[in-house]
Amino acid sequence: MKSLTPMTTLLSVIAVLLIVVGLFIGVPYYNVWQQEMSGRAELAKAEQNRQIQIAQARANLEAEKLNAQAEVERAKGAAQAIKIENGSLTPNYIKYLWVRYQKDNTGKTIIYVPAGEMGIPVMEASRLQSSK
Repeated sequence: MKSLTPMTTLLSVIAVLLIVVGLFIGVPYYNVWQQEMSGRAELAKAEQNRQIQIAQARANLEAEKLNAQAEVERAKGAAQAIKIENGSLTPNYIKYLWVRYQKDNTGKTIIYVPAGEMGIPVMEASRLQSSK
């Protein structure tokens, strides 16, 4: 084995000391840089989540506006239908609405006990109107 000269040993010790000193100085700076990058990533994620929530809120608002417009149109249609029925809710019109409602409930089970003429249900509204 070859023996090391004092100069080589001194240079090795100096190199090791420089590496150790460099680590003592460099590691804290690296930790600060790493935390800064982590903070930037969290901030970007929070901003993206906020933008997603805003977009969802806008979509909900637009859906509610469209639902309100649809409800207004349904009310206009009902008002026109009542006007055609001479301005009142006749028992026949109420029965028509009930039958139409049954058509819209496909896939749902509605159980009723036929109590009126020819199996047509007795309408509570007409019963209460006649008792007053």
